[in-house]
Amino acid sequence: MTSENSSPQRQLHLNAFLMSTGHHEASWRLPESDPHSSTNVEHYKQLAQTAERGRLDSIFFADSPVLFGEVGRRPSGKLEPTVLLTAIAGATEHIGLIATASTTYNEPFNLARRFASVDWVSGGRAGWNVVTTAGPDAARNFGVDDQPAHAVRYERAAEFIEVAHKLWDSWEDGAVLADKAEGVWGDAEKIRVINHEGKHFRVRGPLNVPRSPQGHPLIVQAGSSEDGKDLAARYADAVFTAHQTLADAQAFYGDLKNRTAAAGRDPETIKILPGIVPVIGPTEEEALELEKELDRLIKPEYARIQLAKTLRVAPEDLPLDRQLPANLPSEDEIEGAKSRYTLIVQLARREQLTVRQLIGRLGGGRGHRTFTGTPVQVADAIQEWFDGGAADGFNIMPPVLPSGLETFVDQVVPILQERGLFRTGYTGRTLREHYGLARPENRYAGAAAPELASIGPAF
Repeated sequence: MTSENSSPQRQLHLNAFLMSTGHHEASWRLPESDPHSSTNVEHYKQLAQTAERGRLDSIFFADSPVLFGEVGRRPSGKLEPTVLLTAIAGATEHIGLIATASTTYNEPFNLARRFASVDWVSGGRAGWNVVTTAGPDAARNFGVDDQPAHAVRYERAAEFIEVAHKLWDSWEDGAVLADKAEGVWGDAEKIRVINHEGKHFRVRGPLNVPRSPQGHPLIVQAGSSEDGKDLAARYADAVFTAHQTLADAQAFYGDLKNRTAAAGRDPETIKILPGIVPVIGPTEEEALELEKELDRLIKPEYARIQLAKTLRVAPEDLPLDRQLPANLPSEDEIEGAKSRYTLIVQLARREQLTVRQLIGRLGGGRGHRTFTGTPVQVADAIQEWFDGGAADGFNIMPPVLPSGLETFVDQVVPILQERGLFRTGYTGRTLREHYGLARPENRYAGAAAPELASIGPAF
């Protein structure tokens, strides 16, 4: 496939989604894998350095405030991602650093401070993947019997981001004077209390961290429900999404770009990055053999339990060698992960998969597209969606780590570079610059500052 239909000005954005031994649930059972890697900081530093060698835009860590899934199934323990990013920041120079944090079980001041701090530590490379966190297990970790309703979680998320933006803007860029001769460190006229009062939050401010190198750390959003798409259209700089077919990806892409325009934003300022799990081999036969080996190592008794939780049914309602039952809950009855629920059910119905076959299809990417082939075939698959109006880039999800990322960087990236589809070197310093996004203007610049004299401890 050539790049004749690609604009020379338009290039892919590639993010590496890193998960312990890889995204395939059986990857930890391979001889090459270290089943203890999920708590090994050096493992993640080396992965980040590999991604940076490939000139990828960013790396990304998912997270949830709950022990997820069956611990017998795959490595389950994980480090808090913003802490992990600070360690990786010192081992890298250019690559963006994105972590997930929940708006349902955090407060805006703490998260705004945390991501501003990572932005300072990394020299302007921080991104926040905003999630609303579904499920009663997470709720019970915070003294709540059940999750808030879907619409309420997204309403809270929108206000949460608004407050974070205000806090990031509570310091103007020139607020720190550091004037030794005059004995003046900061200009109080350029620091503001925000006095936010809304339905979910009351926050006085200002933030206790100066405005960070990017102004606002990059905002990423990963929900594809109607509420999720509306939130992304208003606030997201990048969107991680999951699609199995080109047509579905094109429909999502067009819909979200239109919603972004309707929200008063330039659609080019939101980057849509579907997930892809590339199973790569020197030949197509060898790639297929790797895929078969990974699928063979799946333990279906564990995978069925997780599938049952996702579908809101009992495991015994999912016989392994039968198709999904006809009486599954409707999407309207699902309060969490609506879009992923719909994707999985549609996949199973469309391809008439048995539960065992569905478990195999989900084993690599939990609903994200798995593509198996040679480096050229993987590059072709990426280009088809990019040229076809389905993606601005991709969330690369290696099935096995570190080998899957190394193969992608060393064998697929050069093909994309040769086609003019991907950078051969970093031209910017910050994560926003990697994504071609401007530094946000400060909403308070030039406005009169409220009195700050009363802020701070007495002594």
